[in-house]
Amino acid sequence: MSYNTGTGGEQFVDFSFCESKDISEFVSIRIDNLWGSCKRLSASTNKHLLDDQLKLHGLHIDTSEDDTQQQQPIMFVTVQLFSSGIPLSLPLQTKYSQKTATQRRWDEWIRFPTKYSELAIDGHINIALWEMRGLWDVAQLGKCRIDLFEHDSELVQGKYRLQLSPLAADKENPVPGKDSLLKYDRIFETLRKYDDGEVAHTDWLDVMVMERIDEIETKERQQTDDLYIHIAFPKFDFAVVFGEAKLDDPLAVQPSNPKYCLVFDPETYRDNPAESKHRRLLRGYRSGTLDRELKPNPVIRDQLNTILRYPPGQELTDGEKNVVWKFRFYLASNKRALTKFVKCVDWNDPIEAKQATGMLTEWAEISIDDALELLSANFTNHSVRGYAVSQLRKAKDDELVLYLLQLVQAIKFEYLNAVMAQGVETAISATAIEDWSRAMLAHESSLAGFLIERALKNTTLGNFFYWYLMVECDDRKTGKAYGKVVFQYINALSETEEGVEVQTMFQRQGKLVSDLARISSQVQTLKETRQRKVEWLRSHLADSKNGLISFAPLALPLDPSVEVVGIQADKASVFKSTMMPLFLHFVKPDGELYPVIFKAGDDMRQDQLVVQIITLMDRLLRNESLDLRLTPYHVLATRVDQGFSQFIPSQSLAAILAENNNSILAYLRKTSPDPDGPYGVSTDVMETYVKSCAGYCVITYLLGVGDRHLDNLLLTPHGHLFHVDFGYILGRDPKPFPPPMKLCKEMVEAMGGMESLMYQRFKSHCFVAFSILRKSSNLILNLFSLMIHSNIPDVAVAPDQVVAMVQDKFRLDLSEEEAMRYFQTLISDSVKALFPQVIETIHKWAQYWRN
Repeated sequence: MSYNTGTGGEQFVDFSFCESKDISEFVSIRIDNLWGSCKRLSASTNKHLLDDQLKLHGLHIDTSEDDTQQQQPIMFVTVQLFSSGIPLSLPLQTKYSQKTATQRRWDEWIRFPTKYSELAIDGHINIALWEMRGLWDVAQLGKCRIDLFEHDSELVQGKYRLQLSPLAADKENPVPGKDSLLKYDRIFETLRKYDDGEVAHTDWLDVMVMERIDEIETKERQQTDDLYIHIAFPKFDFAVVFGEAKLDDPLAVQPSNPKYCLVFDPETYRDNPAESKHRRLLRGYRSGTLDRELKPNPVIRDQLNTILRYPPGQELTDGEKNVVWKFRFYLASNKRALTKFVKCVDWNDPIEAKQATGMLTEWAEISIDDALELLSANFTNHSVRGYAVSQLRKAKDDELVLYLLQLVQAIKFEYLNAVMAQGVETAISATAIEDWSRAMLAHESSLAGFLIERALKNTTLGNFFYWYLMVECDDRKTGKAYGKVVFQYINALSETEEGVEVQTMFQRQGKLVSDLARISSQVQTLKETRQRKVEWLRSHLADSKNGLISFAPLALPLDPSVEVVGIQADKASVFKSTMMPLFLHFVKPDGELYPVIFKAGDDMRQDQLVVQIITLMDRLLRNESLDLRLTPYHVLATRVDQGFSQFIPSQSLAAILAENNNSILAYLRKTSPDPDGPYGVSTDVMETYVKSCAGYCVITYLLGVGDRHLDNLLLTPHGHLFHVDFGYILGRDPKPFPPPMKLCKEMVEAMGGMESLMYQRFKSHCFVAFSILRKSSNLILNLFSLMIHSNIPDVAVAPDQVVAMVQDKFRLDLSEEEAMRYFQTLISDSVKALFPQVIETIHKWAQYWRN
């Protein structure tokens, strides 16, 4: 917003500012460094970071002063965001610092999962400094608080210097940092103004002044007994004042004492007539001939290249849209530019839409990942979506299988667009759902037609297409629309030569799944011990009347390339988890066994999504001649609450460590011994272990996989390490302070330690894999954008933030060299993280008592 004041011939003064309710950025803070004297407080008078949390798990902290003196002190900072007196996040932690007290630097940005627009006027951040001298000896040295809105309404920006108060002084000085009388406090404020450009810069004088400031700082740092922390907030190009969200918004965070009155502006959502006329003149038919010959100058060419490098989800400004439109003919030879061009079009303007539609046929053919972007919810024009489908026809069947999960979701967007076009309300009610169904059933999807066409020609594609559709039929809103697609597919099958056989296969697969679901439900309801449940399961499967011990060859829904002829009853078992999953061995015609896990009562869709992305990433890496020996096992959800998972013979790292004297290397020596190999292990097995560790470290980091304890990491006798149980993704984790990736010291010790050649190879594989996957980030981001309305648990938590969360992991804002340095820091922080070791110990004891 900007306002000009003045009358007559007076000079106008421009005041530019923005309201916090209009800022969609996440609240961030940078912890810079520590200043002053770090005097250790007595453990007897101090609080502990882990005390409250560990006592909840029945553990007790015994701090010893002798142990404290022997350990090298480690410092870190925690920050927690509050608004209206409510914590909006868990305490978030910086990396650990082991330098001397006068060199404590972090320079680390921490982002909270809350936007500025969601803050109340009393929003504030609590900052605490901690010192760790041993695993159980973590003491708080001091803390402070800073309000996010100064002078009642203006958002804090730039650098700040806060005094930390010891715990004993909390009641007397709860918000320290602004009352100090040190000379350096005044100097710091002047330096802050200098950085903001409020103090004139004179090069020759600035050098002399900075030298004198360094002397004053060194002297006062040595003399003071106080402790200060330097922090910084993001800087905007203008002042930001507090602005309230609408009072009728049930999701808005309301301040306890509102100081502003909201006045509705009826023209807020109307187009600016001047801007609309300017756009029509700029993009009219008369400009077409002139624009065709236009060539950008070097400055504009650089601007266009910057726009083309934007990630898929980034919106274009009005100025950027106008530039792309103006040079659309110049960009038409660049296949990567089409998605940006489509974004700059006002599809509600019939003249402009007609011009843009004509341009689609002139554009260079786009790649598959760009076609996937055009099928997302952001693109509603039928011509654009039809063009994207036409480009998908170039994809081979094995490519379509990789993207099929997302393409089935994209069918939903076509029906939703049809619903919106008819003005049907979006609220979930019985009447609204009926309206949804009528509008959807009246619409024909070009994407659905294409997928049916390809599914008829390929049995594997058809198998997954059928089961993905069946899962979506459970959805309240779009279930009937997906039922229509299933009906169309089954009808189309009847018109092909082998269609009746495929229909029969689906019927038999459906009966098999329903039988297993019924058996699983009976096992869960039995009031017997686990052993008695296993005996009942085996006798039930062995009864020939149930038709499961032997049947005609049938393509397994989980993997249609595998035919099975029965289930081996004497090997069936039941796992110990809450939902009692069935462990079954299907028999192939040649007598070979295919072990699977069948779960009823669990949502398998999230595991299915993660394994699909891992399979895709494995293919992307292999295309660049990097085989990281990954194990993307098969997962298939057959309903929202049931599904199959392939079983890979392996042991959890927790079990391996327990049985092999806490050593993974000892296990590898036992299963694959070779006196001439590295550390007495077969060379190929050790290489497989190192590569698979690297691959899963990178992939689980990019996907934000959480709840990584040693029971979730499995290892085969041939050295394949892989992850299972993806109940937490996209940064969610049930445990506090999770490491960036799961790389515990036992895994590194199996490589020979941090100084070994194998560990250096591990890091090298990580860097190469991270680099390769960054180059394919657009494809991966587009796949996640197609999943935002899938109702998968961790996606449904914040569907509008899913793509941004994954995008942040790729660090596309960094150069290649900077990204490699960043990832090296992640590896180092993960190996050295101490808190996950504590949590792992807690988990181990919890499992012990549970068993």
